Amino acid sequence: MKNKIIASAKKQILFLPHAVTQMSRPDRMISTDEVLEAVFHGEIIEEYPEDQRGESCLVFHTRDQRVIHVLCSPKVEYLAIITAYLPAADQWAADFKVRE
Repeated sequence: MKNKIIASAKKQILFLPHAVTQMSRPDRMISTDEVLEAVFHGEIIEEYPEDQRGESCLVFHTRDQRVIHVLCSPKVEYLAIITAYLPAADQWAADFKVRE
């Protein structure tokens, strides 16, 4: 799956409206650079091969001790960024890689 994500991202990255809204929330302020780092260097922690929007996955990444999750879907011509958020401590294990 990681190879599909990178191949799609190298063609084009499309930030869906929901992703832009979530990234720009004042309590999040997730930059496009953070999302790009996650896409190219992050770790896939969940895969959704049967998602109704098409195959997708959840990517985990840390930058300066800040954890972000990026939900993305590789397409033939682009990588769709569905959403990006700061995971809530009460919903994830201490490493933010496993759901509680």
